[in-house]
Amino acid sequence: MIERYRTVRMSGDKEIVIKKSRFIGHIKPVETEEEAVSFIEEIKKKHWNATHNCSAYMIGERDEIQKQSDDGEPSGTAGKPILEVIKNQRLKNVAIVVTRYFGGIMLGAGGLIRAYTDGAVAAIEAGEAIKKVLHREVFVEIDYTWLGKVENELRGRETRMGETTFTDKVRLTCLPVDSEAERFIDFVIDLTQGQSVITEGQQLYFIEGE
Repeated sequence: MIERYRTVRMSGDKEIVIKKSRFIGHIKPVETEEEAVSFIEEIKKKHWNATHNCSAYMIGERDEIQKQSDDGEPSGTAGKPILEVIKNQRLKNVAIVVTRYFGGIMLGAGGLIRAYTDGAVAAIEAGEAIKKVLHREVFVEIDYTWLGKVENELRGRETRMGETTFTDKVRLTCLPVDSEAERFIDFVIDLTQGQSVITEGQQLYFIEGE
């Protein structure tokens, strides 16, 4: 799994007007091509009376899936510019649809490229670009006598934490960045003088800075 990547926080849409044509940029974070296609179809149904619903999406750790559609606009003037915006902003796992309601003024090829570029940028603004970072669950089981010291040290390291459970022992769920997990485990072993039981869990993505 890739350690860090940029995507968007949520679905969203934003409208801009260019020479009387309305361009509505829609965006959604997606994990599969099926999700992307479903989202595009959903927007097409919602805006069935629009002049065009042009789209692009890019999915996969290595951007393996890249698709675009001009939806009736001149070739290369709509889908490609939308896809280029996704690439230029280094986003992964997103689908964008830019809906156009023609306003009566022809834009020309260059004007269309700029308009669909701006529509895609507007969509990303609505979805709010974020960075996701891969973390790993590390479960630390300790006696109660270690709790204060361990919590203070983890707080000082600004370690991301999950649930803490209390039974005959204390079980802390720590969430270090995946690439730092082994060093983190060594740190805890040293801190507790080997008097902790450590197990590893699954890998999870969290939004950087939150």
